[in-house]
Amino acid sequence: MFLKNHVFSLIVGLFLLLSLGSCKSKFEKLRASNNVQMKYQEAVKYYEKEKYSKALTLFQELLTKYRGTADAEDLNYYTAYSAYKLKDYISARFHFGNFATSYPNSPRAEECRFMSAYCYYLDSPRSNLDQENTRKAIDQLQLFVNLYPESERAKEAGDLIQNLREKLEKKAFDNAKLYYNMGLPDDYRAAVIALENVLKEYPDTKHAEEIEFLLVKSQYLFADNSYPHRQEERFNQMIDYYDSFAEHYPESKYISEANGLRSSADRKIATALKILANDEKNRKQQEKDLGVSTPNGVPIETEAK
Repeated sequence: MFLKNHVFSLIVGLFLLLSLGSCKSKFEKLRASNNVQMKYQEAVKYYEKEKYSKALTLFQELLTKYRGTADAEDLNYYTAYSAYKLKDYISARFHFGNFATSYPNSPRAEECRFMSAYCYYLDSPRSNLDQENTRKAIDQLQLFVNLYPESERAKEAGDLIQNLREKLEKKAFDNAKLYYNMGLPDDYRAAVIALENVLKEYPDTKHAEEIEFLLVKSQYLFADNSYPHRQEERFNQMIDYYDSFAEHYPESKYISEANGLRSSADRKIATALKILANDEKNRKQQEKDLGVSTPNGVPIETEAK
């Protein structure tokens, strides 16, 4: 009984292998065929049946053979869309771009130029990753708008550019907040610089309110972690940020906290000035007692902080 079952299993297995081999050999025979017209027709059938992987394989093998022929334009068009349907956006954008360059007078040139740029858009990563492809996508979409300003797709391209710019903006904002969240004195200084750069590069950012508040808070924390002889200047810079924030967003949800920081800054300045005055008094006493002087009343080892 066991032997019969074993033989039966082997027969079924061989049948399945032969069936699979037969299907595979048909496609492989088609690939090996020198009948390019038949191969092209079968590739189109695969495409129409949404078997894009097989279609793309055949189309790519035919590209050089059909170069300069009447069917070359259609072949390049099918090749680009096959790659696009497979979500191979790197290959698709190349073939779409190649079509637009090779057939600039084709009725489909505009479409392919847009699709090439759109593939860059689809290949743009999340905002927390490197944004090189996002910048390339913006460049390609802007090129399309410049080439086809009256196109119906120009508005769509403009909307896509705006989406990508918002992604770059979020990346820059997140990086600036990262400095703030690290919580070290030098990080607060870096946060101030990064936040200012976000406002300069994206003046219409939807994060402007939070950015201006974080400028106030970052500068406050930077000043608060400074030596007394640096604090007056740095707290005054914080007050400048506060004045701008309070003017732009008097009803902000952050205004209460900002007001508290503003009041604290005045007290911190007063305390720092008292410390400096006391240090100056002690310095003069030292000069009198020892006959030496410390330039500007500031210890050399503290000049950097």
